Amino acid sequence: MPAVAVTESLPITNPNSLVDVDLPVPTPGQNDLLIEIRAISVNPIDVKIRQGAGTPSEPLVLGFDGVGQVRAVGEAVEDFAIGDEVWFAGDRTRQGSYARYTLVDHRVAARRPGTLAAASAAALPLTAITASEALCEHINLGGDDAFLMVGGAGGVGSMAIQLARVLTQGPVIATASRTESDEWCRRLGADATIDHHRPLAEQVQQLGVEGFQGILSAYSSGREADFAEIMAPFGRLVVIDAMPSLNTNAFKPKSLSVVAESMFTRTQFHTSDIAEQGRILARVADLVDNGKVRSTMTKCLKGINAATLREATELVESGHTIGKVVVEADAW
Repeated sequence: MPAVAVTESLPITNPNSLVDVDLPVPTPGQNDLLIEIRAISVNPIDVKIRQGAGTPSEPLVLGFDGVGQVRAVGEAVEDFAIGDEVWFAGDRTRQGSYARYTLVDHRVAARRPGTLAAASAAALPLTAITASEALCEHINLGGDDAFLMVGGAGGVGSMAIQLARVLTQGPVIATASRTESDEWCRRLGADATIDHHRPLAEQVQQLGVEGFQGILSAYSSGREADFAEIMAPFGRLVVIDAMPSLNTNAFKPKSLSVVAESMFTRTQFHTSDIAEQGRILARVADLVDNGKVRSTMTKCLKGINAATLREATELVESGHTIGKVVVEADAW
């Protein structure tokens, strides 16, 4: 089957950073779906893995988000059938979705929204799971809780704003430093935006928000004091980026909690509740089909091949993209 792989870590501008390869079609294990890929999206985690891959012993196929059609099922699979249209967010311990076919544990997949085309749907799975785990499991957002998304125009931010709008009647605020980012966040449901390049407390005070019960942050390092000042007592901060050093003293007076979120935890460690990821995707599909969540795709390229994926990755690496970059398969 055709696939796109990393064979050595190189800058994305190098033609050999991602290369076209021909690999055997994988054979499903007992819990697997063999999925023929229709569309994928490129995530920052793809960039990080490629940059740290060194020289893999075998071609490394990246890619987590995917939408496609089930072509075979493992012997233990009962809730999917050949021909089902599904979406998923993959698994760091397996080969990815930059290929014609990929294997996915059926417990972390779900039927995709019927109201979205494959490319539009492919923008959502990884960020939907990340945002849902952060808001529902770590923050427990609800009622009239105030919520702040730091990095509102990114992939996770774009989903978190929408899901927060469903979960709470309280203010949903996002950070944005550009006019186009501000407009994007407001279209997705943010009540207002603030600039994360400026001190936060004064901006929050001007909005009349007394304290955030939950903050989800994509830009966290060195911001402990900033965050602590604007959080409500017993509030929860969830971070999805690295915090090399964490000053917990800033959080003590208000008894604040800090959690690192990774949507790969359940699949990497085969936790007993691994199927919760499939359930999250099923709930998000319902929200999409009921008009409460929209696609975050802002750029769609054609052709799952090395040249197109290098172009898509350059866009992601630029750090200036809003929403998600999607790559749609041509006829295989």
